[in-house]
Amino acid sequence: MNNDNVNSIEKNATAVHTDVSRLLGILKATGKNYDTDKIVRAFEYANKLHEGQFRQSGDAYISHPIAVAEIVAGLELDTDAICAALLHDTVEDCSDKTNLTEVRKLFGDDVALLVDGLTKLVELQVEDKEEAHIENLRKMLLAMSKDVRVIFIKLCDRLHNMRTLSAKGDAKRRTIALETMQVYAPLAHRLGMQRIKHELENLSLEYLDPFGYEEVSKHIEEKYGQNLGLIENLRNQVDSKLRENNISFTLEGRIKSVYSIYKKMYNQNKSFDEIYDFYALRVIVDTELECYTVLGIIHEMFKSIPGRFKDYISTPKPNMYRSLHTTVIGRDGVPFEVQIRTWEMHHVAEYGVAAHWKYKSGERSKADMDKKLEWIARLIETEDGTRDPDEFMHAFKTDIFHDETFVFTPKGDVIALPQGSTVIDFAYAIHSAVGNKMVGAKINGMIVPIDKVPQNGEIVEILTSNSSKGPSRDWLKIVKTGEAKNKIRQWFKKEKREENIVVGQGIIDAELKKFSKTYTDAQRLEIVTNVARRIGVQTAEDLYNTIGYGGLSISKITLKLHDELERIIKTETPAPVMDVADVPFKNPKHIRSNSGIIVDGEEGCQVKFAKCCNPLPGDTVIGFVTKGYGISIHKKDCPNVIQGMKNLENASRWVAAEWEASASEQTTGSYEALLQIFAYDAIGILAEISMTLADMKVSILSINSQKKSEDMFIINLKIGCKNVEHYKSIVSRLKGLKNVEDVTRGFS
Repeated sequence: MNNDNVNSIEKNATAVHTDVSRLLGILKATGKNYDTDKIVRAFEYANKLHEGQFRQSGDAYISHPIAVAEIVAGLELDTDAICAALLHDTVEDCSDKTNLTEVRKLFGDDVALLVDGLTKLVELQVEDKEEAHIENLRKMLLAMSKDVRVIFIKLCDRLHNMRTLSAKGDAKRRTIALETMQVYAPLAHRLGMQRIKHELENLSLEYLDPFGYEEVSKHIEEKYGQNLGLIENLRNQVDSKLRENNISFTLEGRIKSVYSIYKKMYNQNKSFDEIYDFYALRVIVDTELECYTVLGIIHEMFKSIPGRFKDYISTPKPNMYRSLHTTVIGRDGVPFEVQIRTWEMHHVAEYGVAAHWKYKSGERSKADMDKKLEWIARLIETEDGTRDPDEFMHAFKTDIFHDETFVFTPKGDVIALPQGSTVIDFAYAIHSAVGNKMVGAKINGMIVPIDKVPQNGEIVEILTSNSSKGPSRDWLKIVKTGEAKNKIRQWFKKEKREENIVVGQGIIDAELKKFSKTYTDAQRLEIVTNVARRIGVQTAEDLYNTIGYGGLSISKITLKLHDELERIIKTETPAPVMDVADVPFKNPKHIRSNSGIIVDGEEGCQVKFAKCCNPLPGDTVIGFVTKGYGISIHKKDCPNVIQGMKNLENASRWVAAEWEASASEQTTGSYEALLQIFAYDAIGILAEISMTLADMKVSILSINSQKKSEDMFIINLKIGCKNVEHYKSIVSRLKGLKNVEDVTRGFS
């Protein structure tokens, strides 16, 4: 072993020892009675299993579980949660050395349950990566429903991964950052864990839109530097006035986070100077009554801005957040926000549901905790009600990461709904029986259409009738929440099976007719039966029923229908006729490559795709025999082909090529496509492009940009693409973005 390796090992060993000492110090500082012997045993076991494993940064892998345990310790969770944090990667990454049975034997049932919930399903029998991702998300939610500590540890794990993300490649960084922004930051928000949520959002934005992040950060730094004296003056004024009124308080100042400002500028098209709550003072007092007393004092001192007062004490957010918010104008004419809360409210605002462990009180019973987490059960119900991964993700994003609308029942009960929800969503939020018997609705005493969206503070009354025939299928297109969609589907699934079968068969027959193939009724039954079994449904009738009640979108089985149709009727698609004048043949024979290409006349040659034109399935292609590098496949209209054909010396090196039929039917983006996007220099455009491609499940392999003119720049993208039709749909979506001027194929 050379000296460099010895020094590296010694350096890592010293770092690990320091990390463990720091972890134990954090635990001691909490004053809680931790079982440190068990925690040390968990560390030693994890350290032994991860021995020889390293992170991409070069650090010993064990440094990651220790760091996660430190963040978990900051939440002051219990001994088992700390142990699970230390062990969370052992079963997945060290499967040849340990398993859940061994973890349970050494550390108990609770630790094993937590580790299991944190372990990915690494051997999924699924047809695409998106489905695998959603299955892992479902598993995590199920584990979370049994023990919410699973998600606390997972969020801490993700936070440390984001803090150390710079060690990974650019494409991987963007993928992880996008998943963080779409899944983990929303979960932290829904659990009320604002501190973790804000850090995850800021770190994600830094990788998703580095230009926007830098621009907002620069604005913050400049504005804060210009107004240091003003902020201190405001603090002194409020401090002095509260002392005059003999109020016991703590006064904090804060600046809105980079992502929060970025989001307002991007979503609401505001300039930086239009962000009213850039500055904020936070007043923390002892009692709820003092919150309202302080509010009165603040409004007496400063002029309030109409419409900028929110009482989250009387009407808490669904994630349990409680505070008074008011925006006022300082004596220097600068608007700023004041947040007023008690210490208990502050702990919940910072740690959310995790405050149950940190600041446990007698009235916080298990039933109370279950009520706070009932939204998880709704998501799991949505999972049970649909086989469609897109539908599950839509429900997840809608129910987890949304701005709330607070509306009232006629009795004064508050119902929180995702913004944009209709009165039908409101009905199903009360009870499935109310939604199923709904015949109309009133808002503030006035009859309204059933697709009406209620606003904050309005009183909604649902009109029901026992003679109602139940919900309409059209409601599935109207409602916004996953809960309402699931309950409507469940009604149709239970009450209208025969009708569902007729509807579903009609939808599938219409889809099969699009393929312009002739088939018998027996062949159709075989096709549908085979597709049903491929997705885990027993019979063709069951598949018709699932499609009929909306449990699965027809788009999710289109490729499978086509695949089975082609296989069963064995229709041969004639190969495209090549122009012999253009391409000479030598000893023609079909040679099938492993790249979806069939070439003529060359045995044993490797096939590669030319980088000058990046051909896709559906393009007319041609091959060129290179010297020592196999056959290079080009688009037939590639400029290099047109120019190369003029060289008669190389005429014999051009060979006929075509795509295999299956290449155009693949379901994953396994071919590279180059896009050049011409976009206006608007804040958030990179993030918007990334989000659009993520919604289409398109992988970004690389991205860079350059200025073209004063107000426009060029974004060069390399993406994973299925075929020409897929490429066209991607371009169409990108061209629909507000600030995109044009999209072209390839780089100029």
